[in-house]
Amino acid sequence: MNQETFQIFLWVMSAVALVVFIALYFVKAGYGMFRTASWGISINNKLAWVLMEAPVFIVMFGLWGKSGAGFAVPVYFFFLLFQLHYLQRAFIFPFLLKGKSRMPVAIMAMGIVFNLLNGMMQAGGLFYFAPEGLYADGWAYLLKPHALLGIILFFAGMFVNLHSDYVIRHLRRPGDTKHYLPGKGLYRYVTSANYFGELVEWTGFAILTASPAAWVFVWWTFANLVPRADAIHRRYREEFGDEAVGKRKRIIPFLY
Repeated sequence: MNQETFQIFLWVMSAVALVVFIALYFVKAGYGMFRTASWGISINNKLAWVLMEAPVFIVMFGLWGKSGAGFAVPVYFFFLLFQLHYLQRAFIFPFLLKGKSRMPVAIMAMGIVFNLLNGMMQAGGLFYFAPEGLYADGWAYLLKPHALLGIILFFAGMFVNLHSDYVIRHLRRPGDTKHYLPGKGLYRYVTSANYFGELVEWTGFAILTASPAAWVFVWWTFANLVPRADAIHRRYREEFGDEAVGKRKRIIPFLY
């Protein structure tokens, strides 16, 4: 792949994200509370999460090693942040899940395809096709205002995401299968605080790296999570009532 082909790849990924964004307002992805038998064969939720998220961790690691980028700062720092997220998402998060939920194989397969492509996209943007001289300042790059802002947003978003997942996991007592409306942390302001955290996290990563590929990933994150946050918001209103949900927004506090 050369620079021109990579740019086309980014445009195609952006266009597909637009299609996904629109489609998800009409079709609810069948995992979690929206899983139905119509999605076909399903497997254990924990196994599905590992199989779905691990490919991007592996691809990113392999392409970093092959690129020769080595431990040069700031690119190596970007690599570590990306891998930190997926280390948690692929190899820790699944084993914290409670219950005996299942995930449709179709959903898992779509996630695997995206993660493989995203691994190629982020590795390409950082290790192979970054604008010449963009990261030439080394450590000094990380002290630039936009980089500091990006680092702050990345870790703030990660904290919100992890804390929100913790809140969700502890809504039920052992053996309980009822649905509950989360109300701690940022769930006081939005019904999908975990998604808000992830969106902030990857926005911070894009600001930090100044990588077009990272911004395409932000667009994909938005396209995937915003419609789902809308579906969850509607479900909560149906299940718990408008009064219980109150003035909480869907995913972005005070806005949407």
